[in-house]
Amino acid sequence: MRPARIRVLVAALVALLGCTGPFAQGYPAKPIHIIAPFPAGGGYDFLARLLGSEMTRTFGQPVIVENKAGANGNIGTDAAAKSAPDGYTLLMGGNSPLSLNVGLYPKLPYDPLRDFEPISRVATQPNLFAANPKVPVKSVAELVDYAKANPGKLTYASNGNGSPQHLAAELLKRMAAIDMVHVPYKGAAPTAAALLAGEVSVAFNIILLPLPYVQSGKLTGLAVASSKRSPLAPNLPTMAELGYPIDIDTWYGLVAPAGTPKEVIAKVNAETVRILSIAELRDKTRSQGIELGGSTPEEFGAFLKADIAKWTRAIREMNITID
Repeated sequence: MRPARIRVLVAALVALLGCTGPFAQGYPAKPIHIIAPFPAGGGYDFLARLLGSEMTRTFGQPVIVENKAGANGNIGTDAAAKSAPDGYTLLMGGNSPLSLNVGLYPKLPYDPLRDFEPISRVATQPNLFAANPKVPVKSVAELVDYAKANPGKLTYASNGNGSPQHLAAELLKRMAAIDMVHVPYKGAAPTAAALLAGEVSVAFNIILLPLPYVQSGKLTGLAVASSKRSPLAPNLPTMAELGYPIDIDTWYGLVAPAGTPKEVIAKVNAETVRILSIAELRDKTRSQGIELGGSTPEEFGAFLKADIAKWTRAIREMNITID
């Protein structure tokens, strides 16, 4: 029997037994697990632990973060999708496993829209576009001119094949009609180190890693790939301001397996939104380049559907796939 069919039957059994209302009132009665589909130390892990710590205090039950990394987030996301829809397994998802991978992989083991119940948006993290000082440019316009004069000479790092940073650079190549050679790394930290060492010419990366080196002059800041300027680097223009509408903020959101009782979704949503509105936490994460922000399940669901459609279309136009 297919996993999706099993989840439907489990949800129907819960309703048949009349557990939905009383179950939700007594929830949680045991530890909650939040799956982070990427390694410890990254944004998924950090935000899962931030929510988990606060939820533990409110709910009176431990919230345990499980790192199930691999396959660009697919392994942990698939594990969450196939978990019991009882509210005791949640997923800290994001744009790679829940949106970009739909267009990148010929066949995913899960469907982000069919296999999950959206709970809330959690945070966004802008990406900064920077160059190693060895590249004689001070702006995106100069970079484009240099690339056209030196086709194939520039290299760009990414946080892995199919990562938001990879797609941002490919979009720039397409929009500006330039040629740069892709050098993928395994994560944000190796990408940052490679750019600083001059192993590659340019890179998009989550803002927290390159920004200190831009401020110290060890890297050249060119732009942010966001819908608006970052308060951490207000003098850097957005790519859109420069004529290249590339908005590839890394976003995060909390979801549960499809069939999870609506009352449980509402309870977890209310607690998540409360946590994300705590001023002290917002200030702390903002200083690390992460902007907290909650939503209703319906708002998150509509956003997710639109994001999947947008990036699936763009990925297919760029002819990028991952086996």
